Amino acid sequence: MNAIPASDKKIIRELAEQIAQAAALPVMDERRGLWRRLNALKPVRPMVIIEQVCWCEMNVNDELTLRCENPECREYERWMRKTLYHHRHMPDDRVIEPYMVVNKAITGNTMGIEAIEETLPTDEANIVLSRHYTNQFTCMEDIEKLKMPVISHDTAETERRLAVAHELFDGVIDVRAEGDCPGVSIWDNISMWMGIENALYALTDEPEMIHALVSRMAAIYSSMFDQLEEQGLLCPTHTMVHCSGAWTDELPKDGYNQEKPRLKDIWTCGLAQMLGSCSPKMFNEFEIEPCAPLFERFGLVYYGCCESLDNKLEYVKNIPNLRKISASPWSNQEMFAEQIGGEYVMSRKPNPALVAFESFDVDLIRADLMKTKEICTRCGSPFEFILKDISTVRYQPQRLWEWAEIAMEVACS
Repeated sequence: MNAIPASDKKIIRELAEQIAQAAALPVMDERRGLWRRLNALKPVRPMVIIEQVCWCEMNVNDELTLRCENPECREYERWMRKTLYHHRHMPDDRVIEPYMVVNKAITGNTMGIEAIEETLPTDEANIVLSRHYTNQFTCMEDIEKLKMPVISHDTAETERRLAVAHELFDGVIDVRAEGDCPGVSIWDNISMWMGIENALYALTDEPEMIHALVSRMAAIYSSMFDQLEEQGLLCPTHTMVHCSGAWTDELPKDGYNQEKPRLKDIWTCGLAQMLGSCSPKMFNEFEIEPCAPLFERFGLVYYGCCESLDNKLEYVKNIPNLRKISASPWSNQEMFAEQIGGEYVMSRKPNPALVAFESFDVDLIRADLMKTKEICTRCGSPFEFILKDISTVRYQPQRLWEWAEIAMEVACS
């Protein structure tokens, strides 16, 4: 293990002390309790989270500027600076935990094929890219490109990571090794292997091939889940699931072993964004029916992302163990809330364009949030505000600070 510069260790420990102080605040326990109430469908109030921030535009007073030299230290530094920045400037319902997570070195969770893509940046500093994918599935024989994963744990690498973490954090904050928190995203993979337009055409032109492709993917996911569970490589408990708080009194289930968590002890999330333009019946045929056995294995399920699901909810509600459903910026909120009532949490995604327009309109933001609150209150639907997919704030970070303030005012009023 390479020696860590003393200057790096000093920076890391000073930041870790701030993380520990924030994690010890009484409000963190209060937020955990509020998430538990929401996830039990008995909310005190809607919860608020800002996620997937355009961090390249957010640096103020060098608060996000990295100063460590060691690459591993820089990753810890990056996470802590973002966490503290969020805590100071965008105080939503995010919970800061009193420990540092070390990811176990899990290998082999690949499927035998990688995307072939061309990219075009929108901003040289932004990770949001325009992408063009090469179609790698044009006939039934191409299904053979997909291989079953062979999951393994590089225990030596995990121990090395833990040794570094203990050297950096012991005496300041606890260290915890955690495994994988898998989701079900068959269509995200297909969209990158084929390109969205090619895949959509194939649904009607080559349905037998797509059925075979989806069936193979479901088998791959099932095998991956088996191996992660058998080898004790699942995360012990969830704190977040798809940008939303995952605290619940319903998980883990009876018989839980922290050293070897089971799928039924944790949440999963699922999505099929590119099927948003498909008919409800086609969505059910190519997503819900083949994936339902995968969802059934988990304790609780969060479903959806940026796709509009209001005309597909009759099928979404067939997902086993479903608890939260995403209502995207393009959803008909009235239709959505009326259909789910008090049976599920409506995970409302306010439109991130409202923080990206040329002019920043606080009245429009407040009205947008109040509309959701009025509809959900009238329909008896538990709900949360999750502002995500924030590509730009036009290099005006204060826009997100104000959005957080307005959203918390609306949520707590």
